[in-house]
Parts: sequence; structure tokens; C-alpha cells
Amino acid sequence: MLTAHLPSGYVLARLAPEGHRFLMPAALLGAVLPDFDMLWFHFIDDGSIHHHLYWVHVPAFWAAVAALTLPVLAFLARALLAPALMFFAALFLHMVLDTIGGGILWAAPFDSGLYTLVEVPAAQAHWVLSFLLHWTFLLELGVWALALYLWRTGRCI
Repeated sequence: MLTAHLPSGYVLARLAPEGHRFLMPAALLGAVLPDFDMLWFHFIDDGSIHHHLYWVHVPAFWAAVAALTLPVLAFLARALLAPALMFFAALFLHMVLDTIGGGILWAAPFDSGLYTLVEVPAAQAHWVLSFLLHWTFLLELGVWALALYLWRTGRCI
């Protein structure tokens, strides 16, 4: 996914049954947090390795963080449990969406292969054009359309 992570977090928060005031910020942050690695990718690493190989795109890392964080919140700060669950749900939604045409280390640390559902061939001069002109981009437009619908109508499906 190129642009649909933020709207996917918005959709996720809008479809949640609970109306906690931190659900939307938690979903939006969780939905885009893994792509903050692009700063490292471009400015430090100079694009030497695929950014989906960084720890912020590894589901096992976030599963471990969630397994440590959620029980603590359940005991010490129960009011923050729903936003924390939303944050982690949005993080995992990000990785699921990246699996469609990108690739995620779903089997790490046992396997270093990037798992993807659809291979997007490098059919254009620039990789962004290859993604924009591939049929999977219609899924991304669908996420945007759903987010715009929910925002515009002010209601859930």
C-alpha cells in the first residue's frame, strides 16, 4: 500500500463499537507508525535494504510488545486498554495491507522471507508507477472511498 494506511486506521476506529476519545488517535498512529522507518530508509540507510525488513514491519516484534503491554494496562491503567488494543489492531492492519502487494516478514524470526499475496512486477520506469498502475491499487482506492464515505456521512456502515 502506498497511501491507504492512514485512511485504513480511520475506518478501523470508525467501525469500533466503543467511543473512547483516544481510539481515533491510537488508530491513526498505529496505522502509519511502521512507515516512519522511511525516514531511516531514505536519510540514513540510503535505501540499501527494503524498508519492510526493519523491525517496525516485523509482526513478531509487535506481538511481543502487545503481549507485554496489554496485560500491564489491564491491571494498572484499564482506561487505556481500548486505545492500546486499537493501536495494535491498526499496526497489524498496516502489515496485512502491506502483504497484499509488498511483503512482510510474517515468519520472522524463523524465516527471513517477505511474504506477499500478489507480486507487483516492475513494469514501469519507476516503482511507484508500477504500483499505481497495477490492479491492486484499486483496493487502495476502495479503502480511501470507504474512509471518505464514513467521514462524509458521519455514520458507520
